[in-house]
Formats: sequence, structure tokens, C-alpha cells
Amino acid sequence: MTIAIIAHDGKKAEMVQFLNEHQNVLSDKNIKLVSTGTTGEKAKRAGFEVSPYLSGPLGGDAQIASDVAEKKVDMVIFFRDPLAKHPHEPDIFMLMRLCDVYNVPLATNPATAELLLKGL
Repeated sequence: MTIAIIAHDGKKAEMVQFLNEHQNVLSDKNIKLVSTGTTGEKAKRAGFEVSPYLSGPLGGDAQIASDVAEKKVDMVIFFRDPLAKHPHEPDIFMLMRLCDVYNVPLATNPATAELLLKGL
């Protein structure tokens, strides 16, 4: 199973904390992580094996959306910052739309992400 992880700047620490809290599930289920650039680098520094793509504003969200469309990603965990403005908002909406089109589970906050991981 492959899970894409993405976090806006104000949520990156929260993503790393989430991964740390759920590292047993990720390891036990042999889950592969892919991510946008900076989120992946922070996760790598925390000891996780991650395949990072470009940074979100530079096309990373679109790369993950492409993986969703090609059925290479089974779940997306995207900790969005709803109070900040993002110049790559069209890519974010495209990713979310493709998750709906291809019926890929999408969590945009830790509570939903935890429920999805518990469902594994």
C-alpha cells in the first residue's frame, strides 16, 4: 500500500508528529510513503523512509494527483492549513477532485487520518 503525505508549512510539524505516533501501523502494514518535497524531507529527518516529489508549489501536488489517477497511490493524507493562502490552490483542488473521481481515501486533518489508519 502506498500513502501520499502532504502538509502545508504550518502543518508540517503536526504531520511528523502524526507519523511518529503511528509508526507501528506504517511499519506493520509495510506502507510505502510518497510525499511533496519539504514534507518528505522533514519526515526523512524524523527517520521515515519517504520518496519525495517536488515541493507543492513547484508541482508536487500535481505529481501526487497523477499517481492517484494512475492508481499508484492508495490513500492521501494532506494536512491543509485552511487559514493560509496558497498560490498553488488549483493544484490542491485538482488533487482533491481526483481523490473523489478515483475513490481514493483523503484525510485533510489528523482526526480523519487516524480513522483511516485504524481502518487498515
